[in-house]
Amino acid sequence: QKHVTSRWQKGQISNFEYIMYLNTLAGRTFNDLTQYPVFPFILRDYSSHELDLNNPESYRDLKKPMGAQDPLRLQRFIEKYKNTLGSSVPPFNYGTHYSNMAAVLFYLIRLE
Repeated sequence: QKHVTSRWQKGQISNFEYIMYLNTLAGRTFNDLTQYPVFPFILRDYSSHELDLNNPESYRDLKKPMGAQDPLRLQRFIEKYKNTLGSSVPPFNYGTHYSNMAAVLFYLIRLE
């Protein structure tokens, strides 16, 4: 594992190759829709006509989960969690998993 990470840090393998390696370690595969490889959302700017990849504002803060990217979104997830406290449903922030069969099929159909 350290060898692959070291190669990535030195720029000897691409980000794609490294993330695929991590997906493989996690047991993810293209052969199982329930364990399809995942990649991080890195962009924040989805509204500009041209995306400036040299602008740091184009990228999301990878130190924060997707639900905490902006204060309003974070507040909604905190409220959702608080609303489940004391109910028969265990408290949660996210109602769905970031990778599920329906989402994978939706994107695969678009490729055809």
